[in-house]
Amino acid sequence: MTAPTFERAPTTAAESALVHAERSPESTRERLLTWQDPVPVAGAGAKMSGLEYLRAVASGELPPPPIAVLMQMQPVELDEGRAVFEGEPGEEHYNPIGTVHGGYVSTLLDSALGCAVHTTLPAGVAYTTLTLEVKMVRPITRDMHAVRAEAEVLHRGRRQATAQATVTDVASGKLLATGTSTCLILGES
Repeated sequence: MTAPTFERAPTTAAESALVHAERSPESTRERLLTWQDPVPVAGAGAKMSGLEYLRAVASGELPPPPIAVLMQMQPVELDEGRAVFEGEPGEEHYNPIGTVHGGYVSTLLDSALGCAVHTTLPAGVAYTTLTLEVKMVRPITRDMHAVRAEAEVLHRGRRQATAQATVTDVASGKLLATGTSTCLILGES
């Protein structure tokens, strides 16, 4: 890989990484991402109940959303009002202080919490996150090869649903974070 040389200072993190790849190839890593167009998949999912749709994604019948590929996470258990996700945090998720960025666990929680709500929805009904509260308990590092977010719906009303979740280290079972979310339900009468 030949990194471009810039006549000006790099203006994006991606440009800066390319410059540093040229300077120190021994510490450079790459990750190839492959995903499918999410719009037709979402259209197919809108014709199924939330639980059917998520099970089709989890089984591989439908492709995963691009965010799941980027963040290395997937649903591993789904039931009405419950969603369990596992993720593989890596050094590509690190922040400047040498641990996995809080945005990784926030995204994992938002996915598990939202999907727990999604499992309760009939075909043609959608949701969106209104609030997300995350509390970090311990840092996450690349040495934790798998983390698990277990989410359950606490209340499902006509217009809103509330869910809670925990994130644990799969190997040790230690609590890493907790989260709660309120979702707005769209399209249900």
